[in-house]
Amino acid sequence: MHLLSITVALGLLGGILAQVNVLRPACDSPEAEEAAIVAQDYLNAHHTHGYKYALNRIEEIKIYHVAEGDDTYVLEVELLETDCHVLDPTPVANCTVRPKHLTAIEGDCDVVLKKVGGVLTVTAFKCKTEESREDVCVGCSTLLPLNHTQGLEFVKASLNKLNNVTQNLTYTLLDVGRMSTQVVSGGQRYISEFVVIEASCVNDTCVPLNDTMAARGICTSEGMDDPSVNCKMFSTLMPLVDANSTAMPVLPPHVHVHSDRNSHKHGFGHHKLTAHHNPHMSDYLSAESAESAEVVPVAPAINVSTDGLSSPSPASDDSSSDASSASAEVPIAVVKREAPASIVGDAPAAQNVPVAPVQLCPGRIRFF
Repeated sequence: MHLLSITVALGLLGGILAQVNVLRPACDSPEAEEAAIVAQDYLNAHHTHGYKYALNRIEEIKIYHVAEGDDTYVLEVELLETDCHVLDPTPVANCTVRPKHLTAIEGDCDVVLKKVGGVLTVTAFKCKTEESREDVCVGCSTLLPLNHTQGLEFVKASLNKLNNVTQNLTYTLLDVGRMSTQVVSGGQRYISEFVVIEASCVNDTCVPLNDTMAARGICTSEGMDDPSVNCKMFSTLMPLVDANSTAMPVLPPHVHVHSDRNSHKHGFGHHKLTAHHNPHMSDYLSAESAESAEVVPVAPAINVSTDGLSSPSPASDDSSSDASSASAEVPIAVVKREAPASIVGDAPAAQNVPVAPVQLCPGRIRFF
């Protein structure tokens, strides 16, 4: 009965292994890079406020290969915030990652992709976004919460100054990207980044033009009481193709229009990546649970005694005696061979030469 059970179990296990193979390519391999860039662009396309994120490192990759089926890629990637706003059509490959001393923002994401007909598409993801607190310098600017009262007053003063110098155009606030402060000899110095859009104004009430051809851009301002303002206007925000042929999103109809100091309800100093997408559609998103549930079958070791009879390897301390007896019932064929005379007694002793393990993951760090 034991022999029959083991035979059936091994047959079922062999059938499962024939259907799904878990592959672990190197994190810097071309297929890992391709999947990571697709994931990066997909995450940016679903990030409607703040700034684009660039791939910094591939932490882990698994490919679940199904015979005559679609492959499933499971990635863990680390992303860093750039200085390109999500509405900026500049390809993310041409954007600058924010240095640490300007409070770098890091996104850690688990992403599941399907490869169908050679094309990778994202099916689910979950992300965690946080500030990098490493190497924060003394005297550097620090981020303010996006609902900071004095910071928003400074942004409002900056917008008013912009509208006082523009001709035939009036802008309204579309999105506050960042606000920070720095203590200087004269007091508190503010630095802000915000996106503006052309507006239609009636009796001091301005409404953003819901038009893809409306003028818009990102402005930076700094100072104390009298801010200096510089703006870079975007080109038209029609669908553009990024460096990897991924379509970028069109401006949503309404995006974070800040009409007063209470527009921001959250107290974070940065815009978080979208936390998750279709997590219920994938069983691969929890890296810890997937790792613990993954079983890699190992053939039992067989000891060959000096009398030519086989015996099972000693069971580990936590193995049951039933398991040991069951292993002993597996039929094993043992064939004894005579060693060639040329090597009898002349074989050199085995050399225990340490072999350095191949580091497949995590991959290289692109920025810091």
